[in-house]
Amino acid sequence: MWRSAPLSCLALSLGVAVGALAVEAPARAAVSSHIMLTPADLQWGECSAALPPGAQCAVLEGDLKAPDVLFGYRVKFPDGYRIAPHFHPADEHILVVSGTFHMGTGERFDASAGRALPAGSFAVMPKGAPHFAWTTGETIVHVYAIGPWGLTYVNPADDPRNAKGL
Repeated sequence: MWRSAPLSCLALSLGVAVGALAVEAPARAAVSSHIMLTPADLQWGECSAALPPGAQCAVLEGDLKAPDVLFGYRVKFPDGYRIAPHFHPADEHILVVSGTFHMGTGERFDASAGRALPAGSFAVMPKGAPHFAWTTGETIVHVYAIGPWGLTYVNPADDPRNAKGL
């Protein structure tokens, strides 16, 4: 009998923890039809002004500005593209589709502290965690996260929106 009480408490604790996770799960916009895209279907266009010029973006699913909604988009970077240290308001999930995406963590761009992520690699940058990136060869990454999305540079002088007088 003395063993059943701790097991009951454990079961109750696990039930409460699982229930709490279910309550905090983000909403997801209802999808009215299947989404099936080939690379030829993607509609590439300008990225947000928060990224330095030269990258192209294609939204695959969702709305990056909608709160508590999952979204996914692709970014195509030219060879040698750099993104200064920055962070996001939500966890950023990245899948490298092609090329080599290099990433490092911290508030200072330090290529020697980065890691090369070839096609097929996956990374998660936690909410608010400063990181930086650069490419070798044309590189395409798939990014997904929960909106609303944003990008804040550690050093405001690195923000291309500031250079444009925005």
